[in-house]
Amino acid sequence: MADPTPPHAPYGPLPAGGTVRPITRWGTPVMHRPQAAVTAYDDALHTLVADMVATMYAAEGVGLAACQIGVDLAVFVFDCPDDTGDHTVGVVCNPVLELPEGRARRLDDDAEGCLSFPGAFVDCARPDTATVHGTGLTGEPVTFTGTGLLARCLQHETDHTQGTVFGDRVSAKARRKLTKAHDAAAADYPPTWPA
Repeated sequence: MADPTPPHAPYGPLPAGGTVRPITRWGTPVMHRPQAAVTAYDDALHTLVADMVATMYAAEGVGLAACQIGVDLAVFVFDCPDDTGDHTVGVVCNPVLELPEGRARRLDDDAEGCLSFPGAFVDCARPDTATVHGTGLTGEPVTFTGTGLLARCLQHETDHTQGTVFGDRVSAKARRKLTKAHDAAAADYPPTWPA
């Protein structure tokens, strides 16, 4: 069998060798406030990002923000497919989201979940295309544009850096459904999960 297509990594591969950490849950204060800007592109940032990557893969997620492992810093990592199935990987510090407006804006109302509220999914309408600008692991400017799940991921993770969880973006009825599903699955996700 042929090897799968390697992910698109325009700014290089994700750092490896990190330590899997427990995922921080909704309700923890760090999840609900804007995160501190990244100002130092040093070994500590590299270690943090490697840990985020390891944790994202252990939890079988497509993206993870620093606040999701309890760190108040505006950075996220992702390894996510777009609407064609092609994977893109990246690190974005201090993200700024750019969304289509006017006639170019089309909403995708599809299921969304969050590793910090595991085991639960509800539909959440988001623009079907998104671009995020920021800086990479060494401070270089980075830009990623995505469609499909990648567009959703870029928006979801940028929200995390601003203290917004996707449950804030759905109706009260949808949030009740989300909470019910999360509570039913709680035994599968102990406080130390996925470490």
